[in-house]
Formats: sequence, structure tokens, C-alpha cells
Amino acid sequence: MLNIILMGPPGAGKGTQATRIIDEFGIPHISTGDIFRENIAKGTPLGLQAKAIIERGDLVPDDLTIGLVKDRLCKDDCAKGYLLDGFPRTIAQAEALKKMGPEIGRPVTLVVDITVPDEVLVERIAGRRVCPKCGASYNVNSMKPKVEGICDRCGAELIQRKDDNPESFKVRLENYYAQTQPLVDFYKEEGIYHHFDGMIGFQKVSEGISSLLQANK
Repeated sequence: MLNIILMGPPGAGKGTQATRIIDEFGIPHISTGDIFRENIAKGTPLGLQAKAIIERGDLVPDDLTIGLVKDRLCKDDCAKGYLLDGFPRTIAQAEALKKMGPEIGRPVTLVVDITVPDEVLVERIAGRRVCPKCGASYNVNSMKPKVEGICDRCGAELIQRKDDNPESFKVRLENYYAQTQPLVDFYKEEGIYHHFDGMIGFQKVSEGISSLLQANK
């Protein structure tokens, strides 16, 4: 069963690898941002709670985030696996996922972490372009789309995220490391953590991840 958590700092190539994983293995890509937006748009009880908190400018508390993730993982399309992106972000969330996963028949089986040196991440982020429609990620220097400014997957016009600038990025990076290192240690202890060096190139990382997932299907 491929119940995967995908980790890695912004700019490490997670978006590209996520796209390849879901295409190859046919499992849903689940991000907390997408879950919030979907529930808010549908006006679900959890979505209305999240909307009120976000509109106040507050952070969505763990219990609400966990509730939304649990609801999403219970859906039929997750029965044969899932790719979690952006969750868990804290030890409390990881502990909750560890408890609820087996309860709903969706225990995490693999954690994939892609790392890249900070100076390379800063360079990459300046050239990153993303698809607002399907979430595919490109880079104007190293991973150009076939047609400039257009997504290969869905044909939408690519954009540069507002927070993809050096100042905002450094803050995001610091926050990521502060949150992530405890999670790395947590999943190493669980025996399901797998590290990939993002500096070997997108294709080699993809091949390594594919081999790992094929061996654990």
C-alpha cells in the first residue's frame, strides 16, 4: 500500500516529483491547502470553521487541520493509496496521523524527503513558475515547459508565486526547518523515512523514488 508523506523544503522539486508519482501510480495528491479551499468552497462545517479562522488572520489549529485531513483520507479514492503534501507539519499532527491512520485503514507506509542546499534553493525559487490550475511546477532555468509560459499538463498560463522572492523565501525556509527536523527524527524512529539528495538531478531522483515505491506497492 502506497500511503506516502512527501517532504522537502520549498524549491527542492517536490511539485515535480508529486506530479510524476500520481501519474505513475494513480494515487491522489492531497495537500492541506487544497483541502481547505475545497471545504471552504463547499461550505462544509469544517470549511466554515477554517474560513472564519483564516479571515481573522489566525493559524488553523491542529485539531481542525487533522479533522479535515482525516475526512479527506476516508474518501474512496484513497483506498489504494495517497500522497500527502504539507501534512503533517508538527509532531502533534504526526502523532494524530499515526493514531488515526490504522483506525481508518490508511496507515502511513513511506516518508519521502528530498533535500537541497539552501543556496541552490534560493536560486531555484527565483526561476520557479507554477500552474495555478493543476499545480505542476517548472523552472525557467532548469525545467522549462515545452511552450514558454504554458503548462505542459493542462495548458494553463504559468505564474510566479508572490512569496517566491529572496526575502519571503528565507523566512519560509527558516520556518520549514524549525518544523521539519523533529518530523525527520520522528519518522526515522518509525523506520519508514527515506532520504533523496535533490542535487543528483530531477530524473535520477524520480527514478530512485519510483524504484522505492515499486518495491513497496
